[in-house]
Amino acid sequence: MNIVKTALADALKARGYESLTQVQQEVSNPELEQSDLLVSAQTGSGKTVGFGLAMAPTLLGDDEGFGQAAAPLALVIAPTRELALQVKRELSWLYQGAGAHLASTVGGMDMRDERRALDRGTHIVVATPGRLRDHIMRGSINLSEVRAVVLDEADEMLDLGFREDLEFILGETPETRRTLMFSATVPKGIARLAETYLKDHQRITTVAEKSQHADIDYQLLAVSQRDSENAIINVLRFHEAPNALVFCNTRAMVNRLTTRLSNRGFSVVALSGELSQAERSNALQSLRDGRASVCVATDVAARGIDLPKLDLVVHAELPNSHETLLHRSGRTGRAGRHGVSALIVPPKARGKAMRLLRSAKLTAEELNAPSAEAVRGQDEARMLGDASWNETVTEAEATPVANLLEKFSPEQLAAAYLRLFHSRHTAPEELSDPGQDKGNRREREPFGPSVWFSVAGGRDAGAEPRRLLPMLCKAGNLSKDDLGAIRVQGKESFVELRQSSVDGFLKALGGASEVEGSKVTQLDKAPDIANSPRPKFDGKGPRRDDRGDRKPRGPREDYKSRGPREDRKPREDRKPRDDYKSRDDRKPREDMGKKGGGSGYGGKPSTPPTDWNDAPAPRAKKPKPAANKAASNPSQRMARPGEEHVTPLKRRKSGDSKPYAGKTRSDGERKKGPPPPKGRADSKKNRARAAAAKGGGGYAKSKPRKGN
Repeated sequence: MNIVKTALADALKARGYESLTQVQQEVSNPELEQSDLLVSAQTGSGKTVGFGLAMAPTLLGDDEGFGQAAAPLALVIAPTRELALQVKRELSWLYQGAGAHLASTVGGMDMRDERRALDRGTHIVVATPGRLRDHIMRGSINLSEVRAVVLDEADEMLDLGFREDLEFILGETPETRRTLMFSATVPKGIARLAETYLKDHQRITTVAEKSQHADIDYQLLAVSQRDSENAIINVLRFHEAPNALVFCNTRAMVNRLTTRLSNRGFSVVALSGELSQAERSNALQSLRDGRASVCVATDVAARGIDLPKLDLVVHAELPNSHETLLHRSGRTGRAGRHGVSALIVPPKARGKAMRLLRSAKLTAEELNAPSAEAVRGQDEARMLGDASWNETVTEAEATPVANLLEKFSPEQLAAAYLRLFHSRHTAPEELSDPGQDKGNRREREPFGPSVWFSVAGGRDAGAEPRRLLPMLCKAGNLSKDDLGAIRVQGKESFVELRQSSVDGFLKALGGASEVEGSKVTQLDKAPDIANSPRPKFDGKGPRRDDRGDRKPRGPREDYKSRGPREDRKPREDRKPRDDYKSRDDRKPREDMGKKGGGSGYGGKPSTPPTDWNDAPAPRAKKPKPAANKAASNPSQRMARPGEEHVTPLKRRKSGDSKPYAGKTRSDGERKKGPPPPKGRADSKKNRARAAAAKGGGGYAKSKPRKGN
């Protein structure tokens, strides 16, 4: 290993590293010590240790260790909490010998504890974008001394909408920093971000990326639509992996599947965005220490989970992009281990599954989901392949073994062992044939020889096939496959019965010849249903031949063809077109004398504008007559014929027993009151306020509305 720093080399050796992976060798090349890097490599290739080695020369320089911790020297930004905490764990053991102090700032943790850790001083800060931006805006972190910035899983951060946060964070760091960008894929957004914030960067693409996930076997498992969850149970039982991840698209599906697997005896934990950080950490820890073997998760777990014994990934629901498919599957097959990625594919999702595989440039083996028989066969193979069969009996086991052989026969011992073995495993599910689903449904086999029966009661009595079928099956001890066609007529119904089931049917009836009060009669031949009379029209349907006294229509060939249009005879009473007056002889519109309306009425001819694009001139408003003005003011309205003029009532003065009429001048006109307030001048309320301010002259208060 060509490692410059002794402390890092000792840490790798203590961790069991005999050689570096390809991406680790590329990024630790001495020729790239001062260059910005854009690195793309598949998941599980050791990228975390890779960028830890890549930024070591920038952080340490010629020293073998760090000095006193103060402002951070390096920032590592990850998209999810789990990935950030995992990166912190990896860098902790890698830089332990160099005396590095690490701190994390991630969502879901206590911000006050993080601030105290930053105040104490740190060399490397591992953070998620949102929480790091919060610390920057609050002044909790000083980025003036940052020498290196690492963007881990940069494509995922862009997918999660962190682009603005990343630009803000990079804008707060010194321009002399060194930037390392690591991503499993390099879409256009990552390329644009690299062109903006990386200076003369070097592009590193490992050979492993060209053959995606060579250590992972992809399986496309066909299942029927109703057996998707049952197939997941059989896949988990078939492989019996130490750790397995089951991916779902929604939190609701995670909760549903977690409950189902827990009820079936699996040691299962859930992982989704609705859980707190403590709950998510406990779930991952239970997988690492063996308390749980199955984790049902959303795509929040597709990044950042590194379980050493994760050998199986199950896609309970297909992802929405091939990048997500790669990151989900990349949780297995890491660090040289072999893994399996199984896609549960109902018939409706087959097209989507094939598109995802083509986009990801992957090849999957097409299989049916493991049946219950296949799971039991795999259990037997694992049981017989156990190394305990070849081990000799120890001294502590000799006495119990002798006692068992003395009390029980070899057959009893073998049967008891099988029962105990199967009791420790949940039973597999019986799966139906995927070809039976809609779209792949097999054609029904020919019914064969049959006998017809007549059942009293037809359409008039409310008989329906969905009622006759269970009634006959229950009374005659039949299955639905024993019955063929069911034809419901007006007064009776006809049922086709398989010939081999006739004797059992009649025997079950016991000579009663009745089923729930309806008489059943065996027929000598098939009924002539085609020539049976049609039911009379009852007014509820569109039947034409029975409405009123209308005669039924005859066959179509009895009707004579009307022939082509030119052969038809003209109507004798129709006038020829030449006898009609021309439009020029009509009375002009301006002479019609109609009242109101648009242009051309009332003696005002319409004049088209010279330019049709010009808007017509607005119509002038007619002045209102004086009578209308007077009518708008109640005090000035004249009394109509047969009506007495009423003067509006005044407000009461203190001491008055009743309202009084307003005083008038000698000429009979009312005294003018104060001007109305701003707003609606003719409203009762405004006039009453003005009169009250002067001590009278307003209207009596109106009655309140109903409901107030």
